[in-house]
Amino acid sequence: MRVSIASLALLALADNVSANLHSLAVAAGKKYFGTATDNNELADSSYTAITKDPKYFGQITPANGQKWDYTESRQGVFQYSYADVVPRFAKTNGQLVRCHTLLYRSQTPTWVTSGSWSKDQMTAVIKTHIENLVGHYKGQCYSWDVVNEAVDDEGQYRETVFYKVLGLDHITLAFNTAHAVDPEAKLYYNDYNIENPNPKQKKTVELVKYLQAAKAPLHGVGLQGHFIVGSMPSQADLETVANEFAGLGVDVAYTELDVKFTKLPYTGEGLQEQADAYAAVVKACLNVDACVGWTIWDWTDKYSWVPNTFPGQGGACLFDSNLKPKPAYDAVVAALEAAVKKSASTQSASTPTATATTDVSLKPTSTVVSTSVAESAQSTGAAPVTNTTATETASATSSDVIAPVTTAARGGEVSGVYGSLPVPTQTAVSVSPTPISPCERKRFRRMKKREAMAARKASA
Repeated sequence: MRVSIASLALLALADNVSANLHSLAVAAGKKYFGTATDNNELADSSYTAITKDPKYFGQITPANGQKWDYTESRQGVFQYSYADVVPRFAKTNGQLVRCHTLLYRSQTPTWVTSGSWSKDQMTAVIKTHIENLVGHYKGQCYSWDVVNEAVDDEGQYRETVFYKVLGLDHITLAFNTAHAVDPEAKLYYNDYNIENPNPKQKKTVELVKYLQAAKAPLHGVGLQGHFIVGSMPSQADLETVANEFAGLGVDVAYTELDVKFTKLPYTGEGLQEQADAYAAVVKACLNVDACVGWTIWDWTDKYSWVPNTFPGQGGACLFDSNLKPKPAYDAVVAALEAAVKKSASTQSASTPTATATTDVSLKPTSTVVSTSVAESAQSTGAAPVTNTTATETASATSSDVIAPVTTAARGGEVSGVYGSLPVPTQTAVSVSPTPISPCERKRFRRMKKREAMAARKASA
């Protein structure tokens, strides 16, 4: 009788879940749960202790360092000392990198935005920038946000300097150039307020179709996901939009997720609303196969971008300014845990226990099933993510054994600046052999005998 080791692993994990966001996301069938970060934050050791743990965050996005202002502030002069900090941090800790971003209406130097360019000149400026930047990080980026926010809030193309000179050709140029330099990187169009049905989202669908018709190598659409407590799209709308993009044959990802309060201080009721909002986004992605994962736009209010951009607003992250988890964190964990258990239950129910054609011989084996994304990371040239959960089958000495699961104890907890968080320990699941009962053995033999008799009658 064949036993699904993958099913056993999922069942064991479902009974032994630790609140480690990336580990749970991968066990639920997604590629990553990640966070954005920035250089100055990495000097905070308490913050870094969580940020660098690949069981919490299997993917890192540099929030600012790779933007044009930081990498080519003067024409033709490229600087990477600042830009390299976050990718190097992620590589050291075995985390994927979503590189961000190549063409953007903001944080672009004035020598670009105020220049008077011919089409040939603008083409050369874009190609030079992208070839140098993507070339510098070749093999290090799981994906690139190639073009960021090219559609305005009314659903029209933004009148950027790139668009004024080249029209939509600047977007196809950017994708083609990036792909030519690093053909292994996933290439995304990234924008905000396209997570629910509206004119901007419809224009983005139109843009995706245009790029596909132009044979541009577009692999994914990034839904930034900057939401507001009290103005949240329904989960049904989130799924509708994600499915619409997925139906075009591209990946989907939530790339800059946060849910802000427009009035502070927030209340307990508001925190629950925020938790429900985060859970809806997580569940929507879980329900869409082409949705590969989530990136939160930093994980603590201490380093959120919101207060500096929108004075008087904030509280947008999963953790508060003291690095303590909020109800939103618990809601995300609960949604991921439920998905892991559902997946385990489905696999277990679909695994045959015994049929007339079942192979009863179990060969001695020593198999490890891992929920890490190490292999996929290696295939993209990124550093592998550390294994998070493993299931081992003990070597069998007889063909008459079935391997049941025995689970290891949960990890402990640590309190202090992190609040009450599970210690990020590796969860192991061991499998020991158990003999098949004599009755079971006789039943299988009877089935085999009936099968043989049926075969003889058929050939007579």
